[in-house]
Amino acid sequence: MSPSLNSPKALSRARQLRNTITEGEKRLWRELREFKKLYGIHVRRQTPIGPYVADFAIQSAKLVIEVDGEHHFTPSGMTGDEKRDAWLASAGYSVIRFNTGELADSFDFCIEKILGELGLMR
Repeated sequence: MSPSLNSPKALSRARQLRNTITEGEKRLWRELREFKKLYGIHVRRQTPIGPYVADFAIQSAKLVIEVDGEHHFTPSGMTGDEKRDAWLASAGYSVIRFNTGELADSFDFCIEKILGELGLMR
């Protein structure tokens, strides 16, 4: 599949995921929505990219931000993430991953890491 095409399955999954957001994702989304006002950067939530759905994506910077829960740390979850990250890299995207604990314990660090990846200072 071409990196620019979104699969119908990914579109359907994105719609479903928008309705089941975790507390960490809610907090991150509140902050990332402000990026438009503060930096002129549009962030999309639960957006399809090819066959995958990114938790958050900044299309202009080709940056995907993922929030990983427990299932990402199982052998099958890690294998799936490696495959997904490789596909996204082949489409020109960089991926930043945070686990839910990092969002809870080091939220400001997570935001700083995103801003650093974008070449912005806070």
